[in-house]
Amino acid sequence: MENILFWLVPSASILALLLAWYFYHQMMKESEGTATMQTIASHVRKGAMSYLKQQYKIVGLVFLGLVAFFSILAYGFNLQNSWVPIAFLTGGFFSGLSGFLGMKTATYASARTANAARTSLNKGLRIAFRSGAVMGLVVVGLGLLDISFWYLILNAAIPDDILNPSAKLCIITTTMLTFGMGASTQALFARVGGGIYTKAADVGADLVGKVEAGIPEDDPRNPATIADNVGDNVGDVAGMGADLYESYCGSILATAALGAAAYIGTDDITLQFKAVIAPMLIAAVGILLSIIGIFSVRTKENAGIKELLRSLSFGTNLSSILIILATFGILWALQLDNWINISCAVIIGLLVGVIIGRSTEYYTSQSYKPTQKLSKSGETGPATVIISGIGLGMVSTTIPVLAVVAGIILSFWIAAGFDFTNVSMGLYGIGIAAVGMLSTLGITLATDAYGPIADNAGGNAEMSGLGEEVRKRTDALDSLGNTTAATGKGFAIGSAALTGLALLASYVEEIRIGLTRMGETVLTTSNGTIIDIHNAGFTDFMYYYDVTLMNPKVLSGMFIGAMMAFLFCGLTMNAVGRAAGHMVDEVRRQFREIKGILTGQQEPDYARCVAISTKGAQKEMVFPSLLAIIAPIFTGLVFGVPGVIGLLIGGLSSGFVLAIFMANAGGAWDNAKKYVEEGNFGGKGSEVHHAAVVGDTVGDPFKDTAGPSLNILIKLMSMVAIVMAGLTVAWSIF
Repeated sequence: MENILFWLVPSASILALLLAWYFYHQMMKESEGTATMQTIASHVRKGAMSYLKQQYKIVGLVFLGLVAFFSILAYGFNLQNSWVPIAFLTGGFFSGLSGFLGMKTATYASARTANAARTSLNKGLRIAFRSGAVMGLVVVGLGLLDISFWYLILNAAIPDDILNPSAKLCIITTTMLTFGMGASTQALFARVGGGIYTKAADVGADLVGKVEAGIPEDDPRNPATIADNVGDNVGDVAGMGADLYESYCGSILATAALGAAAYIGTDDITLQFKAVIAPMLIAAVGILLSIIGIFSVRTKENAGIKELLRSLSFGTNLSSILIILATFGILWALQLDNWINISCAVIIGLLVGVIIGRSTEYYTSQSYKPTQKLSKSGETGPATVIISGIGLGMVSTTIPVLAVVAGIILSFWIAAGFDFTNVSMGLYGIGIAAVGMLSTLGITLATDAYGPIADNAGGNAEMSGLGEEVRKRTDALDSLGNTTAATGKGFAIGSAALTGLALLASYVEEIRIGLTRMGETVLTTSNGTIIDIHNAGFTDFMYYYDVTLMNPKVLSGMFIGAMMAFLFCGLTMNAVGRAAGHMVDEVRRQFREIKGILTGQQEPDYARCVAISTKGAQKEMVFPSLLAIIAPIFTGLVFGVPGVIGLLIGGLSSGFVLAIFMANAGGAWDNAKKYVEEGNFGGKGSEVHHAAVVGDTVGDPFKDTAGPSLNILIKLMSMVAIVMAGLTVAWSIF
């Protein structure tokens, strides 16, 4: 029965890809509008594709170097499974492909959304949302296809262990985590590079165009406008697609590895297999239910922001309710141990996701008091806008953190059968909760990818000189997109916290495999206790390696991990600052030297601004991204297993809170500016507006560069630690 159910996984992935293809072709049948609209869209498309080609060249060189390194470890020193280098490459390829396909769709959809808004708001929403759904369905489709493909390959290639039959599934699942590392590496480059690109352009366009020259956002006279629109696609679409691909795969793979580890040393291979495929099946059914939710999204004409939010919420909530019912059916069919309890863990994961989403919406949407108060603070200047925004972001971390804490405790306790000593099943419950949170990613990501499409549609409408009614509709879609993008970031960060904890547990399992590969069969503790490696549990390994808060290696690792989150953010923020500085200088130069720009008699040099953003992003993205790979290796070699566990705990805890703070503060600053632009507190061109623009400029790298990159950093460090576990065990200094 369970073998038949497994085939639902690749079947659902193929269905998702087919429907993504259908939505793409339906969108392409729509008109792209006037000749001007088509020209603007063409400039954005060419700029986005040109940037991605350059990015993939650099990332390709990094991947070749890492594959060579992994090959030496695998074939030269037998410290890794021989499949690791290949699995790493496929993960990176599919992560990049999902971002590329999503971005290609977005660059074709924005002008069509603007043109549809000339007819009706509902039509514009439908095109933008279903184009965003292409991204969502491509990510989940490619993710599950990659997972099922690697499971079948490794199951056929790795021989059965006669002495310990349950070891095979453990080796398969931990090896599959390697392609999660490939996905995370590609995603980090995409997020960091795309974030630097888009925010350098955005800051230049806003500071010089809006504040100094006093021209509207997306005005064709602004030289940085095309680069700004290109940036929305390479950062918020391609980067986000790669990001959530690795989040999705990471949660499923970590949970599968925990399921295999929960039954290590037992003779019940059938039950172990069920625990491994359960998260895959939940994700597969989640695809089907996401599709139902996508088709249910529609709105009425003249809808406000609350009505538009309600339309999207209806689709996501419908999918979430259905996945709860489906999960009970799946786990009942598998007859997994404590299947009712584990099903409840999925519900907990979904509820945590909903709470984080609602909290993010409350603190970042202009429909609620926090953002409105932030707008009002502009009456006393930009300094108070920045102070208020930082305070809002800090306060906004409370609810998501408490929600995740409650989710961790409840999912562990319930899955463990209300027994906190049943660590293996408790950790499996946490992993299942993370899968539950991301099970309907097909529609959740559709609402996220919708945001930059709507933003570009508004830019196209402004640059093409479409009527006030059209601009009003695209502004409504754009405002909604800011909130959905912030909610999507919160969702991704929340899932990263649960997935990071599951990956931490998977690291311990990889230590077992690393010791076995070195020929070890037993461990002897400092007091002479003998531990059988094949049958040891998580607590046994923690005991052997003295993973306690009193161990200076653990404490040192925790401090390094916490520092990594801040160092990474500092590097990426400074990178945006440097690239934005060059953009500001260039826009000022063009306004000064090309006299006919502001009168509309001469066209700005858009290509020069695109080139500045491209060069800045390519130059600045490499070091922060490589740092995330180097830190776990260095910590492992110096402080061994205790140091690495401390590193992952410190990075997870500080990175999670910092990411929420930055995403929410940035989202609130952005919508506070838009609230003023709607006519509140003096409207466009007022002193309050200028102050709000400065706040939004500070928030840009918060929410679109440093903040969203942190959740990848958390998981990438964990996956690097897992892949390097053999090296850590064999060669650590202390």
